[in-house]
Amino acid sequence: MASPPHVVAITGSLREGSHTRTALREALSGVEDAGGRGDLLDLREYDLPPLNTDDEETEGVETFTERVREADAILLGTPMYHGSYSGVLKNALDHCGFDEFEDKTVGLLAVSGGSFPITALDHLRSVCRALNAWVLPHQAAVPRSNSAFENGEFVDEKTAERVRILGERVVRYANIEPDPDCFESEQNVGAADD
Repeated sequence: MASPPHVVAITGSLREGSHTRTALREALSGVEDAGGRGDLLDLREYDLPPLNTDDEETEGVETFTERVREADAILLGTPMYHGSYSGVLKNALDHCGFDEFEDKTVGLLAVSGGSFPITALDHLRSVCRALNAWVLPHQAAVPRSNSAFENGEFVDEKTAERVRILGERVVRYANIEPDPDCFESEQNVGAADD
């Protein structure tokens, strides 16, 4: 019997009361509902200095990239800052490359204090395509996050369900046949050998 798909959820927020972290935990409950195993990778727990390819990797970078590399599928969660995803998540993704993302299924989640964080999701989708990941068509957005949660729980069950479905889908499609490499990845020399 094959082992259940292992999904890591990377949270792009360092804030203590992060709505992104809360939403990713809900997505991980969907992972478990679908029979997968899920782990939250909290970037506060890793020493990920700003990427400088002249520097040697720190132990925190090696540990983080190994955890991502060993996963069967990935959930990326971010708050929307200035129309895009967080710099913390950008730096974490910069430390990764094809070894961590190529041919893996990725689910996207974005949280916004305002309206729908569509551009943050689009930007993450482009990054994942450049790493030859297979990004789920289903994505989850949590707008108006200050009123979306109460006591660490979703207020609106429809939003919570959409987030749980993201976790279920990432398990369902964790072993999907990879697509051919995309044009973006051929231009992504930095991820291969900067």
